[in-house]
Amino acid sequence: MNQLKINPQSRTDMLLLIAFCGFLLFYGLGAFGLVGADEPRYAQIGREMLARGDWITPTLLGKPWLEKPVLYYWQAMIVFRVQGVGDGAARLPSALDAAVLVAAIFFFLRRFRPGSELDGALITASSAAVIGFAHAAATDMPLAACFSIGLLAWYAWYETRHEAYLAAFYVFVALGTLAKGPVAPALSAVIVFLFVAAKRDWRAILATLWLPGIILYLAMALPWYVAVQLRNPGFFRLFILEHNLSRFSRDVYHHQQPFWFYVPVFLLALAPWTIILIAAVAERIRLLASEGKEAFSNNDDSWSLFLLIWMLVPVFFFSASQSKLPGYILPAVPAASLLVAEYLAVRRLEKLKLSASLAVAHGAFCGLLLFVALSAASLAASHRLHWTSASFRALAESALVAVAIVAALMSRTGLRLITRATAFTVVICVFLIVRFAAPVIDATQSERPVAERIEAFSHEPVPLAEFRATRQQEYGLEFYLDRAVSRYEDGNVPMGAHLVVAAQNSQTAVAQLVPGRRVSYLTSIPPQKLDLYWVGK
Repeated sequence: MNQLKINPQSRTDMLLLIAFCGFLLFYGLGAFGLVGADEPRYAQIGREMLARGDWITPTLLGKPWLEKPVLYYWQAMIVFRVQGVGDGAARLPSALDAAVLVAAIFFFLRRFRPGSELDGALITASSAAVIGFAHAAATDMPLAACFSIGLLAWYAWYETRHEAYLAAFYVFVALGTLAKGPVAPALSAVIVFLFVAAKRDWRAILATLWLPGIILYLAMALPWYVAVQLRNPGFFRLFILEHNLSRFSRDVYHHQQPFWFYVPVFLLALAPWTIILIAAVAERIRLLASEGKEAFSNNDDSWSLFLLIWMLVPVFFFSASQSKLPGYILPAVPAASLLVAEYLAVRRLEKLKLSASLAVAHGAFCGLLLFVALSAASLAASHRLHWTSASFRALAESALVAVAIVAALMSRTGLRLITRATAFTVVICVFLIVRFAAPVIDATQSERPVAERIEAFSHEPVPLAEFRATRQQEYGLEFYLDRAVSRYEDGNVPMGAHLVVAAQNSQTAVAQLVPGRRVSYLTSIPPQKLDLYWVGK
């Protein structure tokens, strides 16, 4: 197949992309407080590094925290310096990284696959995993963006042999190494090797091992690793051996899942494009099986092969790991998005419609996502769906949207409408989740309202302790109050008067741990099943 000959996207298309991405990636960044253990912890580390003016050693409450490299913390420091410390500011680095990734995909496709650039960029920006991790103060999106841009640069070099692209490959792999460690160069090397082996183009391996590029990589990635090791002699053991090799070989942090865990996770990560991705992958595999090595003899089919390998390697690699978290396979999501864009572009070029079954399945999946968004507040509150009149109304509205999408896809202009119609559905879903579910998430899963309650009792910082609270709650309070929290369970009971955040109905247990001191009930926080107590001297 020859290179796709579709007219370049107009200025209107670029404005459309900016509008969609601006909403999908940036809307609601601070709509709810930081959740989980990682978000408040990473944000606090960035705040402390900024306060000390230290660009080398990540610290949490003054103690070195060497589990992750430094790229996210650097980004957070810059944003905090400009915007101030806050929930939205802590998540802004990930949103910006996602926007850079989408822009890189757009301009790559405009240069190498003209006519599919808007589809590729919109599909990536509207994928559930990209939206979700763009709204997370974590290291996953910085890694995925750097890793993906690096692979796009390598493939651009493979097609053109322009050394500027190869230099860009080494630059972004170095940034990926600063984002999350050796996983970036390791996965890049495996993907490039498997692709070259499939193409039997062994000279490309030697050409990829370009000395100026290797020097550039080392010059960017190595200085921080050397500096942090010199300041913290235990860094290499803790980061490389424990938080990379040990996490892969054994379940160190209780994140064990079955081998097939990433199959449903990955399919959900690509929502709402899951159904079309399955069709695209099935077609690529069928082509490979029927035509063998000749199926990938030209540039377009080599591109599909490269995307298929890029998508599958992270999924299989992390499936073999003993420690599994959903964010680990985020680097595979852009490849899947690009496979969908290529599939749609080829069908447009060949003037083919989507099959009726595929159109119905895709429309129904979009309707299901809209129903989930309409029900998100109820799901966030109780983790189950209550079938009320509002639920049935939401189901009916979702069904109407699904029918409308199916009708559009079955029309003559269906393939031209599919990305816009689907992305617009995702916009509605994001709006509904932020508008209605975010307050529930904030109340039940973030420590922001708990910190506000504590500050309402005392505007001056007072010693704070926890009893039978979770680590997530501890890290959240430490971020929002910007001070350490003692844990009764660890034997750290403040000597002076202090506040205690405890599980509900714990007053008697708290009193037993502080004999002779008065324990006064202050208030309850029912959404998080917590009580506040005041312990006198």
